Amino acid sequence: MDAVIKQKGGVFFLHGYGGTGKTYMWRTLASALRSKHEICLTVATSGITSLLLPGGRIAHSKFKLPVPCVEKSTCKINFNDPSVGLLREAKLIIWDEAPMAHKYCFETLDRTLKDVMSNYSNSKTIFGGKVVIFGGDFRQILPVVPGGSRSDIVHSTINASYIWHYVKIGEGRISEPNDGYANIDIPPELLITDFDDPILAIVESTYPDFLNCYQSCDYLKNRAILASTLDIVDTINDHVLAMMPEIHDSNILQVLSPKFLSSLRTSGLPNHHLKLKVGTPIMLMRNIDQSQGLCNGTRLIVTKMAAHVLEAKLMGDNNNGKVIYIPRMDMSPSQSPWPFKLSRHQFPVIVAYAMTINKSQGQSLDWVGLYIPQDVFIHGQIYVAVSRVTTKRGIKILIHDDKNIPKLSTCNVVYKEVFNNI
Repeated sequence: MDAVIKQKGGVFFLHGYGGTGKTYMWRTLASALRSKHEICLTVATSGITSLLLPGGRIAHSKFKLPVPCVEKSTCKINFNDPSVGLLREAKLIIWDEAPMAHKYCFETLDRTLKDVMSNYSNSKTIFGGKVVIFGGDFRQILPVVPGGSRSDIVHSTINASYIWHYVKIGEGRISEPNDGYANIDIPPELLITDFDDPILAIVESTYPDFLNCYQSCDYLKNRAILASTLDIVDTINDHVLAMMPEIHDSNILQVLSPKFLSSLRTSGLPNHHLKLKVGTPIMLMRNIDQSQGLCNGTRLIVTKMAAHVLEAKLMGDNNNGKVIYIPRMDMSPSQSPWPFKLSRHQFPVIVAYAMTINKSQGQSLDWVGLYIPQDVFIHGQIYVAVSRVTTKRGIKILIHDDKNIPKLSTCNVVYKEVFNNI
């Protein structure tokens, strides 16, 4: 607050796991400034997290960061843009879930703020002399680097950037977890070990009495199955959809296109063949209207279907039960894994009985089923998965080998070097 009041600039980082009061801190700081009619910009790396912040927005949207950010990127802001005046007048910038974003995002903002503040005496200092506070937890999932090695991921984090030399870290310190790929034993009371069909077992554990409750918003909004890969998630979602009774007036849309293009799947792009039923929980894959709570990661329940629009009801604490409409959209992956750019005209949603562990970061649930038929493969996945619930009774874990034999432990991946300068 001393740096904010005196406007002498500074970069700070508040490190802490979920429940330690980071969001409370952001709200307190923002309220203190806004009570004095000062501007405080609050952003987050993920859409779900941004909804928890006062006036929160997604960082890429607020700062018009390019996708993807590269080493010499700048924000897509021209000097006639109204957001330039907002950036100049801002007394404080808060960026939550910073460890999830690539270091080039922060360096891009630094270059842009220096340009924006070019007529001011402190324009050459870091972030143009603005006071910036980052927050997050390095024990959670780090930036996603497609096809990247352990070294690539560690060197993409904010504390591998030149910006980190200017950062003052909050008083809270972390205890470093064990390094590398180590087996961790799971408490027996959390394990599912008696099963014939592992998919059926994890579904029945997470969604008990499903046929009597499958249309209940309160029942669905607090439950999810987490898995490490999209293939496993699709298998679970298809299984649960098959359990639901058919509703004959529903209209399932299938887009017709060449067979090869239809089979292509990648993160951030809905499947060509989208299976839905009325009453199905879905998750948005695009930011549609954040002011209404419609951002990447928002969960809803399908209420009606037509050829070009879905009617759905919001699940969650904000705007719970509100009916909204989702159009079909032209979508392309931000980073194409193919030597061509694929554009798909589809609803920007996925079925959400199950979701990937990465997608669950920022979500809070009462009941979680964690299904691990294969070991996790990147830093922080186990930590994120088990911290989606607030009580131990809210999670059940099913681990088995390739012969469906139950296991009592699983591999935990930790890149210890990411903690070296925290």
